Amino acid sequence: MYVEERMYLLQVGKAPEYFKLYENEGMKVQLRHLPHMVGYYVTEAGMQNLVTHMWAYEDLNQREKCRAAMQADPDWQAYVAKIRPMIMTQETRIHKAAPFFVERLKKMLAAVK
Repeated sequence: MYVEERMYLLQVGKAPEYFKLYENEGMKVQLRHLPHMVGYYVTEAGMQNLVTHMWAYEDLNQREKCRAAMQADPDWQAYVAKIRPMIMTQETRIHKAAPFFVERLKKMLAAVK
C-alpha cells in the first residue's frame, strides 16, 4: 500500500476560504475518484498556513488511474481554478507502507467505509 501526502502552503489569511471551497466543492469530487482519504490537516505549530492531506492506494497504478480520472473531471477543473490562486507552493510525497503496517492500514481504511 502507498500513501500520497500532498502539502499546500496557502497565502496568509486564505485558509478559511480554501477550506470552505474544499468542503463545498472539492471534497465531493475527490471522494468520487480517490479511494481512501487518510486525513486532511492544517498546521497548529510550525510553518503556518500549511495544509496537508493524505490518500491511500493499493498500488501506484491505482493512484495513476484515479488521479487521471479526477483531473479529467470538469467539476475538479472548475474547483482547481478557484483554489490555485490561493496556493503559494505544493509538494507531494509518496510513502510506501512498512511491511508490518500494511494490514493495519487496510483495517483502518475498511473501518471508515
